[in-house]
Amino acid sequence: MRQRVSLITLGVRELPRARRFYEALGWETAAEPDDDVVFFQAGGMVLALWDRAKLASDSCVTDTSGWGGVTLALNLGSREEVDAVTEEARAAGATIGREPDETPWGGYSSLFLDPEGHPWEIAHNPHWTLTPDGATRLP
Repeated sequence: MRQRVSLITLGVRELPRARRFYEALGWETAAEPDDDVVFFQAGGMVLALWDRAKLASDSCVTDTSGWGGVTLALNLGSREEVDAVTEEARAAGATIGREPDETPWGGYSSLFLDPEGHPWEIAHNPHWTLTPDGATRLP
């Protein structure tokens, strides 16, 4: 298996609300208003929003409505960018779980929850390299 991720699908209870949130962050989709799945191009991969019950069934799991053990992350080039994205998320309706601050690993990060409770870490890691197209490269 190739070492990469092509698609992440977030299970949502209210697709229109979730879509509005990501669009308020500036994400763009070609999905029609009545489509039952919404795809966003996210760099070299795709983020999808789909009905949570349908996703659970399709994934052959039982939805316990608990946290799924996954946190999404966006790595940025500076502390100032972390601050700015945190404020964009707040303005779009996110719940800020952790305000921007220094981290134990030498970086700077915050955490927000989207309207469906999916956690996003917004981070600046000075030990990693960001390419001009936004890709993250390990040392």
